[in-house]
Amino acid sequence: MSVHAMDAPNGHKGVDMTNTIDPTAGEQHPQAQPDPAAEDPQAATAAVQDWLDRFDRDLKAGDLDALRGLFAQDCYWRDFVAFTWNLTTLEGFDAIADMLTAQLPAIQPQGWQLAEPASGTAEEAEAWVDFSTAVGRGWAHLRLVNGKCWTLLTTLQELTGFEEKKGPKRELGVQHEITRGRTTWKEARAQRDAALGYEEQPYVLIIGGGQGGIGLAARLRRLGVPAIVVEKNERAGDSWRNRYKSLHLHDPVWYDHMPYLPFPDDWPVFPSKDKMGDWLEHYVDIMELDYWSGTECETAQFDEASGTWTVRVNRRGEQVELHPTQLVFALGVSGYPNIPHFEGAEDFTGWQGHSSEFTGDEDSFEGKRAVVIGSNNSAHDIAATLWEKGAEVTMIQRSSTHISRSDSLRELALGPLYSEEALAAGVTTEKADMLFASWPYRLLPGAQIPVYEEMKRRDADFYQALADAGFELDFGEDESGLFLKYLRRGSGYYIDVGASQLIIDGRIRLERGQVTKIAPDGVVVDGDRLIPADLIVYATGYGSMNAWLADLVSPEVADAVGKCWGYGSDTIRDPGPWEGELRNMWKPTNVEQLWIHGGNLHQSRHYSKYLALQLKAREQGIETPVYGLQESHHTR
Repeated sequence: MSVHAMDAPNGHKGVDMTNTIDPTAGEQHPQAQPDPAAEDPQAATAAVQDWLDRFDRDLKAGDLDALRGLFAQDCYWRDFVAFTWNLTTLEGFDAIADMLTAQLPAIQPQGWQLAEPASGTAEEAEAWVDFSTAVGRGWAHLRLVNGKCWTLLTTLQELTGFEEKKGPKRELGVQHEITRGRTTWKEARAQRDAALGYEEQPYVLIIGGGQGGIGLAARLRRLGVPAIVVEKNERAGDSWRNRYKSLHLHDPVWYDHMPYLPFPDDWPVFPSKDKMGDWLEHYVDIMELDYWSGTECETAQFDEASGTWTVRVNRRGEQVELHPTQLVFALGVSGYPNIPHFEGAEDFTGWQGHSSEFTGDEDSFEGKRAVVIGSNNSAHDIAATLWEKGAEVTMIQRSSTHISRSDSLRELALGPLYSEEALAAGVTTEKADMLFASWPYRLLPGAQIPVYEEMKRRDADFYQALADAGFELDFGEDESGLFLKYLRRGSGYYIDVGASQLIIDGRIRLERGQVTKIAPDGVVVDGDRLIPADLIVYATGYGSMNAWLADLVSPEVADAVGKCWGYGSDTIRDPGPWEGELRNMWKPTNVEQLWIHGGNLHQSRHYSKYLALQLKAREQGIETPVYGLQESHHTR
């Protein structure tokens, strides 16, 4: 489960993120702010419509030479399911041509038209585009430079004939014919609950009932796909409730909506963990999900003969065998807690445990000497909680950490997409998610660097005070900041909600160095510095998600899938080769009928749409020719 904010990759006050990269140059670099007075929507609309007309004609003709002329030299096409039945980014027209050669006969795209007037100018235009394929309706985002495509995002939004029953297509909900033996909604639901998993098998089994599993289940239910969510916790939302008491979302609320049911508009900007847990529990009930809490998956094996999985679960002491066709692991953004083995740990006389085990429920920490090993989000939050409760706290920083102040992150990075101001400007959650995705990962560093340059300038005194306190700061290997660190490694940052000031003031002591061993009464750093401790919290992160597969399925399957997360940026903890999309997330893996779902609340909401459509298509026997299936890299 991720509860931390990820900054949006475009748009913020002070730097226009739609104009920070020059697509005609050989390298990425910031450009000057465009003059708003130069905006010419009418000319932009005409330019886009002309491009779409030619694009539609050339696609139908399969004329790759003509299509090449429609794309800039440095061009990017990111596709979510519509063309590739995959999540993939094509860089350069040669890659685009390969994809079109393979996919056009089956996809049959057509009907390209503006969804609304374009923005920008005739030279630099941006537009929302509708289109259709042989099997569904698509939605796209397009950027043109000098009449040629620079970036294109295409997404499948729904399957023709299998649309969600919503709005004018909603079910009546009652039979207006009086017959004996009619069942009520409550009776029908009880019958379904009793049968599914016993007399009837789910098409999809989702292992993990946090926000990711719940959101995906909601989308599948709206599509009519039988699915069960199994969750080992006793109640939906416990993955939030069971964390330390002071935890709140570090994301602003506009960024974190669940599918279909946005949070009420009077909710606080940063809801507490218990408020979030209760919301998820109510969501499960309102969305009528088949949710088995108190249920732990024990084993899963694929049966080649039947083409289904055999999954054994323990449901509150009852052994149940399930036989889903599709198996989804929705166990968060990471794998098992990473607890490094330090010499002498078994002899420590106080309490020690991973950050995932720390709740802060102890009656009193007054006067206790607490050591937190780590310096990222959880480390800061837990150190602050311990200090609030009267402990003498020391944080051990083993490597540099990026810090963004919460207010600066909201204003500089998230505000134009996820805020009241964004909503007032017509940027709905759906549009924000698409804009967020419209930047290919190759371009993201260049789009993000100006955000953090402005943050450095704005918060210079804050960063200097942290450095003076001995804290080792970074802004990523290429100065691209928090979001890229999240995508590349899922760690290495803290969104400051107050703990940094405790470090600056010396109320949380700071030690930098490497833990050498654990002594009976403390932690030894760099071989000779003993940090006295009555309790130790290992805020040392988590492993890869495919580690779960090794235990629940087999090591061979885990290695066949390969590492989850990261995209091959060849930076710390994200080794190459370049892949251009997050490994194995929300798309086909190298193990058929096995899927990985997760991420923060924003990602779980947005990408669950595309995973649900892939699953629905397979349930209905629709041909799904996958293009660009990623190779497996970096096993456990």
